[in-house]
Amino acid sequence: MHAMQYEFTLPADYDMRVIRSRVARVGHLLDDWDGLGIKTYLMRERGHHGSPVNQYGPFYLWNTVQGMNGFLWGGAFQGPVDDFGRPRVRQWTGLAFEEGTAAGSPAAYAVRRRQPVPDGVELAAFMAGAADETGRLAAADGAVLAAAAVDTYAWELVHFSLWEHDTPKAEGDVFQVLHLSEPGRGALPRGRQW
Repeated sequence: MHAMQYEFTLPADYDMRVIRSRVARVGHLLDDWDGLGIKTYLMRERGHHGSPVNQYGPFYLWNTVQGMNGFLWGGAFQGPVDDFGRPRVRQWTGLAFEEGTAAGSPAAYAVRRRQPVPDGVELAAFMAGAADETGRLAAADGAVLAAAAVDTYAWELVHFSLWEHDTPKAEGDVFQVLHLSEPGRGALPRGRQW
């Protein structure tokens, strides 16, 4: 499993209906993308759920590198690049994935928490703890799914979870889920990824 996210931070007075309209128009295009586990079309609005910014920030869990590369280099990624400019694309290697207690429910909100991997920690124990945290998040009331991944260049851990309600039991940046494409969700490997 590979995680990926890019963000477009928009002006404070940006009409976020433009983003909603865009996702309503194009969100379905990845509903059957080969190699994609899930794509969540995410949005934060300034002043809502503690967000200091207006932001569009899709988050992906990929089953295959070929699917991810096909998206990035096969033309589909050019649409957002043309509309908003070329963003920095973060990528993380998967640590864990779990379906949540509300796995059959539609996802309404997402929480993303990024944190540094501290210097001096025993890596195996730290990553095992991140995988355990994924299980705890997935077991919480209203959790649709939870995942953890790590960027070993920046030594950054990301926890990502989807929730059926607007009171997620996770800490981090809260996003509204505008659409969920999940063509390969069932193929995402469960539990620890090692």
